[in-house]
Amino acid sequence: MTEETTRPPRHDSPAPDRPRVLVLRALGLGDLLTVVPALRALRRRFPAYETVLAAPERLTGPALATGLVDRLLPASAPGRAVPSGLPWPGPPPDLAVDLHGNGPPSHLLLQRLRPRRLLAYAHPDTPGIEGPAWRDDEHERDRWCRLLSWYGIDADPADVRIPSPATPSPAPGAVVVHPGADAGARRWPPERFAAVARGLVAHGHKVMVTAGAGEETTARYVASHAGLPADAVLGGAADVPFDRLTAVVAHARCVIVGDTGLAHLATALGTPSVVLFGPVAPRLWGPPADPRHRALWHPDTDDASRPGDAHGTQPDERLLRITPEEVLAAVGSLPEPDQSRFPAPLTDFPARESVAGRVRPPFPGRAAP
Repeated sequence: MTEETTRPPRHDSPAPDRPRVLVLRALGLGDLLTVVPALRALRRRFPAYETVLAAPERLTGPALATGLVDRLLPASAPGRAVPSGLPWPGPPPDLAVDLHGNGPPSHLLLQRLRPRRLLAYAHPDTPGIEGPAWRDDEHERDRWCRLLSWYGIDADPADVRIPSPATPSPAPGAVVVHPGADAGARRWPPERFAAVARGLVAHGHKVMVTAGAGEETTARYVASHAGLPADAVLGGAADVPFDRLTAVVAHARCVIVGDTGLAHLATALGTPSVVLFGPVAPRLWGPPADPRHRALWHPDTDDASRPGDAHGTQPDERLLRITPEEVLAAVGSLPEPDQSRFPAPLTDFPARESVAGRVRPPFPGRAAP
């Protein structure tokens, strides 16, 4: 583990004797995790600076857990809008970095703080910023690393890992099924998640269903229709504390999830995943090319990378083309798990019939007898 990822995080008052870099990324968990490579690049380039992240207060735990942020400055707005202001204390930041977007609102928000230097993409309505040109068709990790590279700060989009938690997992070795998503367009039907969970149980897998705040009804539907006990659901009435959620994902056999924050958490922890995509192509928001991760997506032949509304209220038609049988097959294609990742011993189970009536191996990469 590198030195910058082990530095104890600060979350109290500003450091009076240190220069400060302010990073604006007032979005969600997945958005935060996609800029981990950029945050690591800033930490390496400015090791003496206090790094302050302007983001929603509920991301305090995740931000500090990266080991790349010293303090969180609460900042949020409805949807994906730019906050109207920042409660920045003390003198202007020595460096401000716009990792939020490409419009004048985020540029001007940071300019009002009068930073000694501002790093951002160029825009005709903020001509004083001489940054690189914005590209719509670019992966989110690549986008922000390219911004920093343009300013002479080396950044590697593949540098996505965050430290594993010290918290023990309540379900080591479980397959984590996460049916929730912030928007209906990225929410695969719960009955299909239930069919997948039922198929996993038939193969002898331990299954845990995770849920964010407000997703309890969906999670309990999936669990009950998969024949799982009530204690197989984690979260729902409120968000799962981040240290516990991270422990569950870090010690999971794999994660089955839509295009949402938990998918990025699996990537950041190196946990195998099967991610279901609909309105946005995986090449813009998907996991890196790695045999541990499978991205499922069924676009039309003439589709662009963003053929649908990622924030729509109804499941995207491309997402609905993914079947439970396909998800189970993707789980079966994942590499053999590293048994040392699981604190408790695992039990081998005989292969059984899947929901499609086909024999699948009891765990990814293991041949069925």
